Amino acid sequence: MSIGGPGLWEELVLRCSCQEIQQGGNHDNQTQNRAGRWVLAGSLVIPAVASAADLIAIITPSHDNPFFKAEAEGAKKRAEALGYETLVLVHDDDPNKQSELFDTAIARGAKAIILDNAGADATVAPVRRAKEAGIPSFLIDREIKESGIAVSQIVSNNYQGAQLGAEEFVRLMGEEGKYAELLGREADTNAGIRSAGYHDIIDQYPDMEMVVQQSANWSQTEAYEKMETILQANPDIKGVISGNDTMAMGAWAALEAAGRDDVIVVGFDGSNDVRDSILEGGIKATVLQPAYRQAELAVEQADQYLKTGSTGQDEKQLMDCILITAENAGDLETFAMN
Repeated sequence: MSIGGPGLWEELVLRCSCQEIQQGGNHDNQTQNRAGRWVLAGSLVIPAVASAADLIAIITPSHDNPFFKAEAEGAKKRAEALGYETLVLVHDDDPNKQSELFDTAIARGAKAIILDNAGADATVAPVRRAKEAGIPSFLIDREIKESGIAVSQIVSNNYQGAQLGAEEFVRLMGEEGKYAELLGREADTNAGIRSAGYHDIIDQYPDMEMVVQQSANWSQTEAYEKMETILQANPDIKGVISGNDTMAMGAWAALEAAGRDDVIVVGFDGSNDVRDSILEGGIKATVLQPAYRQAELAVEQADQYLKTGSTGQDEKQLMDCILITAENAGDLETFAMN
């Protein structure tokens, strides 16, 4: 189950109650009460500590994005099924807030931390701080730029997935035409890896012309605004390839509003929203990265590590992605194939 505040208040109340016991009675009674006090305190305070020892902290970006919500839900359900309590926290892609949440997890005596991080560079210090406090971290979705401080880094094979998406995009475009690329957040390693995967395929086709490449920071609202501007400057655009599904949805909304539902849009993530759009004939394709399973696997590895001292796996682990089109979109549910 998820827990609320720490047991510090209850511990203080118990300590005060025990002090009151010591005040009354004769010397013999005081001695007996003093002995009883320590037994009482031991039996009542220790469970609060034991409870904290069974806590797993789950830290992700905002749950406004269904991908990150699925991660948190997958990790929480798996942890609770394994008998742990959970503390679910959101850093909103803010490295400073993430650092504070690590301090919270450390102060609460978390046994392990499951993390989708707020920046490849900025996350190194808090993960190291947790390690020094004896708390192992298990990363999902996004890598950090240092090895040996997290126990696991379980990420989608973003390069492989991007190549799948790019191949489908080129096919849908008929191997020619002007297109735009919407990039993710610059500090996120995945944004660069996906873009590189896209271009290692698309750039092989000389008649594919990228007229604009802009970051929309994984945001649907920003993607909508960027797409409006791109359309005004490039009315003959034929396609849009997006670094994630949230931006793809924003771009598609802007295209629909402009009456340009002829433009080919391909995303990346495998969200239910894009699945529905594909089935309705809107967005043409996406790439599924198994967010839910990644989160479950991180918890399973944390459990094994805590019990045996090893996950039995390399620190960096890649999970292959799956191309989603109208043919298999009906089998997709919450970032997993049925």
